[in-house]
Amino acid sequence: MWFIGCLFLGCHPFHENKKTTSTPNIIYVLADDLGYGDVNVFNENGKIKTPHLDKMAAEGMIFTDAHTSSSVCTPTRYGILTGRYNWRSKLKKSVLFGYDNALINKNRTNVASMLSEHGYHTAFIGKWHLGWNWSKDENGVVDFTLPITNSPNDLGFDYAYGHVASLDIPPYVYIENEIATSIPKANDTTENTGKYSWWRKGVTAPDFNHQDVTPNFFNRGIQYIKDRTKMEQPFFLYLPLPSPHTPILPSKQWQDKSGLNPYADFVLMIDHHMGLLLKTLRETNIDENTLVIFTSDNGCSPAAFMDELVDKGHYPSYIYRGHKADIYEGGHRIPFIVRWPNIIEGGSVNNQTICTTDFMATAASLIGYQLKDNEGEDSYNMLPLLKGEPLDGPFREATVHHSIDGDFAIRKGDWKLIMTSGSGGWSFPTTKQIKSIDSLKNLPPIQLYNLKTDPSEEINLQKEKPEKVAELQSLLSRYILDGRSTPGVAQSNDGEKEIWDQLWWMTQP
Repeated sequence: MWFIGCLFLGCHPFHENKKTTSTPNIIYVLADDLGYGDVNVFNENGKIKTPHLDKMAAEGMIFTDAHTSSSVCTPTRYGILTGRYNWRSKLKKSVLFGYDNALINKNRTNVASMLSEHGYHTAFIGKWHLGWNWSKDENGVVDFTLPITNSPNDLGFDYAYGHVASLDIPPYVYIENEIATSIPKANDTTENTGKYSWWRKGVTAPDFNHQDVTPNFFNRGIQYIKDRTKMEQPFFLYLPLPSPHTPILPSKQWQDKSGLNPYADFVLMIDHHMGLLLKTLRETNIDENTLVIFTSDNGCSPAAFMDELVDKGHYPSYIYRGHKADIYEGGHRIPFIVRWPNIIEGGSVNNQTICTTDFMATAASLIGYQLKDNEGEDSYNMLPLLKGEPLDGPFREATVHHSIDGDFAIRKGDWKLIMTSGSGGWSFPTTKQIKSIDSLKNLPPIQLYNLKTDPSEEINLQKEKPEKVAELQSLLSRYILDGRSTPGVAQSNDGEKEIWDQLWWMTQP
């Protein structure tokens, strides 16, 4: 492999003593469509056993009130890398597909470019789903023999290996440092219509085996860690997985192991590979000075056949309403585990509300970098939480949530205001159902819940608490208009004109 040979150039002798640097190595593992209740430590009644993630939690810190900035794939990834809410980008709803152009402007500071400029070696290995620009021939047809542009490498990743979108979205081609590792022919297409293992028909490279993708990414990530331990340089590994998102493809050794269904088997497989990754840190003696984050990009998908799991006593969203795509808690409340033996006290539980956008400011704090006004506009520094330092008040003033349909919610303290009548996503009642079912047409246009007394979002208090509605609506409006939710100079959103279609409440008397 290209990167192994390259990484060994100029390496220093490896010593057996524990390796430490002035700044920690950082590993960010992002599962795809893993529900809050699918990791055993977050769900005491869960039926999926995750011993390696549970051990990671016992040696680190769990966040019980962690949220993605969106309830679907692409926008959450945007927020993780930029520290900016996804709806401030040109993508106002839904996700990107395999041939869509890059979403992140290469002139915008992101976690990788920032760390790279401050002495880190940076690597992306996994599912990208933020778009890149495919090169095309004179007829406008993608030419896989040519390099991609606006790539992860252009955003600060020294090494980049992965595929463009979800594992059910073509083209199915590995890209390594802007070059396809194998060239598909026009008629090299695959499709799978299996109940659990479905994927769309599309161009497929000879070296792309759907079932092998998750193990391949973990194996390459582990090899990257081993290679970088030979260097006197901290590293950042961004390892976004394509699983347990569809197609649900557990390896043979994990099939039928859960006693639930293939989705649960797939989660067991991810847990196993996380165990191997953490074992590698111990074996390479970089364990104590490596910060590892494990989380998910949104809630569990109904494609996991959640009804089968519930029938067997397992609740992927735990006690929370909804699932992937929704504005309800099940759409964006996610498992979040951080392990850093030198800093974090093992077995810590943190109940502060955090968001995946907070990674940007946290990484900046680790390297002593002060974010500029146009960087990480929605990112708060989590380092005090990781160190167990007391806070004067809540960690975040408030947190904005966003659904696949582009609907907003804002959370402040125990209160959550939802700016739509239904789920904003795929669970009942959907926007389409509200418009077409007579009994739903008179639902209130907004929803207000007290998550402390009503974590399942069953009792809408918008009529009883008009003053709370007004307070949260005003704060949400300010966050949107200011182009930021953290202190600093106001910024502009991308596609300001398009965003107004979703802000109907600002025009109401």
